[in-house]
Amino acid sequence: MKTRIFRIAVLFILFGTAAARQASADERPAAERHLNKRVLFVLSEFGYWGEELIGPLEVLEKAGYRIDFATPKGTKPVALTPSMDPTYVDPPLGRTVTTPEMADKVRRIEASTRLDKPLNLTAWLPSKPYFSSPKYLDELFAYNAALDKIAGDIRKYDALVLVGGSGPILDMANNKRLHDLIRLFLKAGKPVAGECYGVAVLAFTRDEITERSIVFGKRVTGHPLAFDYNDGHGYMKIDHGFQGAPYQLEFILKDAVGPDGQFIGNVGKRYSVIVDYPIITARTTGDSELCGQKIVEVLEHGLRRYGW
Repeated sequence: MKTRIFRIAVLFILFGTAAARQASADERPAAERHLNKRVLFVLSEFGYWGEELIGPLEVLEKAGYRIDFATPKGTKPVALTPSMDPTYVDPPLGRTVTTPEMADKVRRIEASTRLDKPLNLTAWLPSKPYFSSPKYLDELFAYNAALDKIAGDIRKYDALVLVGGSGPILDMANNKRLHDLIRLFLKAGKPVAGECYGVAVLAFTRDEITERSIVFGKRVTGHPLAFDYNDGHGYMKIDHGFQGAPYQLEFILKDAVGPDGQFIGNVGKRYSVIVDYPIITARTTGDSELCGQKIVEVLEHGLRRYGW
């Protein structure tokens, strides 16, 4: 009897030691966890918000990460004009939302060559075949084989960042190639971050089996109803791209997360970034730097939950 009790005690000790090792694995330094120190940013060709690029970009580069850029068709993204204008007053907030320092940083990256040759998602990822195709099965085999190859391509990245602004509504939110890319990152155990209307891309990306949103059951933040325009969608053509939004993201996110998830707008609070691993979401412009900080903490310190 004593021998049996001793054996059980040993098993509990061994199990507890293994669990402790597993729990602390994500706390190891980045170098020991074989990070590539490389992150992929996806931007819209119809207008990104400057600070929502600069915020996480500066934080990640300061932490030693290399950044690659991609757009849906491989053309240079452009910053929305208001995001370079420190006098622009956001109507719902009733105040300016771009500092002179940030406006200068956005203008400088726009004037540089850094964004001139982004990766082309259309050339990189395959188009999913239509059911109506006379060669549907052959094309489906080729499509899945291409995705398997791209799963190898993304091994060099640690995370994916979807930069916000109003442009993503037009060429990112319902971009099936981008949806495939997001699923590949998640299948590889790599975090995906969305900012502002970049979060809409996460809502529309569906699990291949259940067809539920990939944020189903998750805690997320995003552009809340209180930050939306009152008179219609507020969508208007400006010098570089479009400004406004044709839908209310809060409602979309509340539907996408389902009854077991939660939309957290944090209205009245200065910052709103939510980490519900492997998903990271940032509410809007002023949350961009904090979003970058949380990406680094997820990658290097094992952060799995923040903001809820």
